[in-house]
Amino acid sequence: MLRSLFSGAAIAAVIIVAIPAIPAAVTAVPSMEPGGAPSASLIEAVEPASVPTPTPSPTVMDADATDEPAAAPSTEDVAKDEPHEDATDGAGAAPAPEPERTSSGGATSAASAPAPANRTVTEESDVVYRALPAPLPTELATPACPAPISGSTAGAPSATSELGVAGTTSEDLASFATRYNQIRVANCLPPVPFGNIRYDSCMEQRLFWMAEDPSTDPMSAWGHIGSQRSDGVPSVGCDGNLAGGSGNTGATVADKWWASSGHRASLYKPGNTGSMAGTCILFAMTHGGVPNEPYSFTRAAARWVSC
Repeated sequence: MLRSLFSGAAIAAVIIVAIPAIPAAVTAVPSMEPGGAPSASLIEAVEPASVPTPTPSPTVMDADATDEPAAAPSTEDVAKDEPHEDATDGAGAAPAPEPERTSSGGATSAASAPAPANRTVTEESDVVYRALPAPLPTELATPACPAPISGSTAGAPSATSELGVAGTTSEDLASFATRYNQIRVANCLPPVPFGNIRYDSCMEQRLFWMAEDPSTDPMSAWGHIGSQRSDGVPSVGCDGNLAGGSGNTGATVADKWWASSGHRASLYKPGNTGSMAGTCILFAMTHGGVPNEPYSFTRAAARWVSC
């Protein structure tokens, strides 16, 4: 009988390499909060065909809600492989052999030692990142807003209607033009040259027609082309964005038109950010009315045209 003899028991070391799973991405969901509405005033958009008749009031007002932009979400998605570690199993790993040394002339130097036979060399896994793209250059990400401009308007004639209603004054026009451009620059829109913001006699004729309605209801005849006067006199003049009520000035109606989304789109056109050299803004305002409206009760009209 043959017997195999072993000088000792050889214990094999088993190397286990663990690579954890990549964590899942995390995303964020934004929230949106609506805006508020401007204070009351007698105000009409260009598009509607007519206006309902409310209960008579010393100050007649109609306002639209403002729009609030929604905030954009910020998302970061990062996944990473952790470095792995080698582990041994069994009685223990065999010790690493001593580096081989050679001598020459009494000097000793270490030679490169071979890798241990019982170890497997595994390169670390690549680290994977998924992050937000690099930010745009400052001049592209945050463009400079237009600067304010100086100038003056050509003025208005301060005309008076046949029944004594006072028309647009130079102060009315200058007040409107100054505030109109202040609003545009504050909202990063290019201002319109002051010489292009002009008095318009055609819109003033329509405002006179409204103000001379013999009804004591200030809403009588109020509205766009197609509205009716209580005495049946046909309408005259040109249409525009309308605003009115007690104590208004050119500046306050500019604010009211910006606060209303429909009027803002018609009169300010926020999407137009190019040169304003060919743009004209026409304006008119009347003070008082028949039979008993005081000078402080105003009606105003404005429109955007090419010039």
